[in-house]
Amino acid sequence: MSEDVEHFLAHTDSLAAAKPILIGHSMGAKVAMTCALRKPTAYSGIVPLDNAPVDAALKSDFGIYVRGMQEVENHNPPLTKQSDADKILEKYESNVAIRQFLLTNLVKDEKDRKTLRWRVPLGILAKNLDNMGDFPFKGDDEARYQGPTLVVRGGDSRYVADESLPVIGKFFPRFELVDIAGAGHWVVSEKFEETVEAVVEWCRRVVDQE
Repeated sequence: MSEDVEHFLAHTDSLAAAKPILIGHSMGAKVAMTCALRKPTAYSGIVPLDNAPVDAALKSDFGIYVRGMQEVENHNPPLTKQSDADKILEKYESNVAIRQFLLTNLVKDEKDRKTLRWRVPLGILAKNLDNMGDFPFKGDDEARYQGPTLVVRGGDSRYVADESLPVIGKFFPRFELVDIAGAGHWVVSEKFEETVEAVVEWCRRVVDQE
């Protein structure tokens, strides 16, 4: 996934010469951190949202979400309304904000515009859940990213434990930590304004310092 990001930046004319700030949530956070460690001079800053640069088993919630999404995918006849998909997902997740987040991946089928399909490969995800929490760099690696780093974590989330902060500091010596009170792992969905405000304020400081 980090190679995909690198390829996209290198082959997009308006971005090829840029040093962007990378922002990613959950697995996207690990992708952003991996990109920075692979090419430490290519980015102006990174913002990992609620994940740490460590190997970690995924919460059982993810397997539950995949099963719910597979039930939507396999419904006969194929679903045509998001509200019907939401009713199915409600059996697997009671939090409406999380369901709405999952449903952002439900789109109209390109061939049959009346029906809905997931734009993520559920079969691949289901087979690889055991490895999806891994991180390619280990604690004894020499890789470093010396640029500005903002680690945002949900105050009620367990994905960025205090025990992982020394590892974050090893890889990203200039990191700052922001806790979003009252948010779990889905910080953007649960506390949108607070998360955006923290990220924008930090990005402005990074840009002003350049």
